Amino acid sequence: MADLDDLRSRWLSTLLAAREDDSCATDPSRYGDALLKRWSEPQRRYHTMEHLAAVLDHVDTLEEYAADPAAVRLAAWFHDAVYLPERSTNEERSARLAERALPEAGVSAERTAEVARLVRLTVTHDPADDDRDGQVLCDADLAILAAPPSAYAAYTAAVREEYHFVPNDAFRAGRSAVLRQLLDLPRLFRTPYGQEKWEATARYNLAAELDMLSLPSGPSA
Repeated sequence: MADLDDLRSRWLSTLLAAREDDSCATDPSRYGDALLKRWSEPQRRYHTMEHLAAVLDHVDTLEEYAADPAAVRLAAWFHDAVYLPERSTNEERSARLAERALPEAGVSAERTAEVARLVRLTVTHDPADDDRDGQVLCDADLAILAAPPSAYAAYTAAVREEYHFVPNDAFRAGRSAVLRQLLDLPRLFRTPYGQEKWEATARYNLAAELDMLSLPSGPSA
């Protein structure tokens, strides 16, 4: 389970480091609490506070590669802040949430725009070669793909639970398409750390899951 007090503390330190208008009258903890409420919604099984904490941990690991670590951390907080499994607009709506909330919290227009751009980038996880912040966020978000077998199995099971309303055959087809899209990327991870530590294991996990999904299944649910 994610440590709520730790997440609140991390939000506060991130926002205070990122904002430029110290005259902002709104209590910064208000925004963190609102975000944590979103990350605790009942429809989530993988995109939970545990995922948020993990992404933040990975951003800490990759911080040296970022041009603006504060923007990357804010983007991590917002990247799945809006999450409804049946909709395809979650990243866009999450980016718009950041565009509304961050200026109120004292974050500059320039940094707010960067946070929103990073959130939208998680649609494809395909940052440009010179996009240091995008590389760090995407690597941090995809790091679960390089998890040990038991953790990877738990991840895939949680994703399936989030899409419980999708019949088995349709889910297998859709999930397989996602896996193929990821495997078709020249590199899953763009930071030197990610390429060295995560790339090979992630590709093994993705290929193994794809093979498993190709096996015959029972009747559709």
